[in-house]
Amino acid sequence: MADTLSADALDIIFREARSYNGWLDKPVSDEQIHAIYELLKMAPTSANMQPARIVWVKSDEAKQQLADCAMEGNRDKILTAPVTAIIGYDIDFHEELPWLFPHTDAKSWFEGDEEGRKEGAFRNSSLQGAYLMIAARALGLDCGPMSGFDNAAVDKAFFGDDPKHRSNFICAIGHGDPKSIFDRSPRPDFDAFNRIA
Repeated sequence: MADTLSADALDIIFREARSYNGWLDKPVSDEQIHAIYELLKMAPTSANMQPARIVWVKSDEAKQQLADCAMEGNRDKILTAPVTAIIGYDIDFHEELPWLFPHTDAKSWFEGDEEGRKEGAFRNSSLQGAYLMIAARALGLDCGPMSGFDNAAVDKAFFGDDPKHRSNFICAIGHGDPKSIFDRSPRPDFDAFNRIA
């Protein structure tokens, strides 16, 4: 059985973590980006598929390009964040399964089933995006996940004309400005949406 994280660690990752709308003027280094990835890649996915394709938007030019694809309320969040990750996915992820999941012929499970690959890629890239946020928080950074952008425009701008690569959601990363968050919204008690069968 794994050791339990400290109460302080659980606060950092979950209980006190917030979705930030503004950022302090502190950079996120390439080393920190690599450290986030090195953690998130270790988390579980179905058959160890790794469908996420992440673009880490850091340059002013790329930030502007991404902001131009976003709804007005999200543009400043992107422009002022040190980095915004585009969590995308590859619907041909199964091509990598022979080396990612060598225990069996998992590639054959998905050949000829594009709809099944789309579903698997979307689900597991969503998991990987959540792991990205947990990893960033564990490393002392804050997150601001967002939808509210034109997926087709983002896909064209950042994934080119490849129809196999698609955006899922985006997440600004940096040192959050405490003045940019709302009061904590309600969270339901266990019995509201859960049952043990």
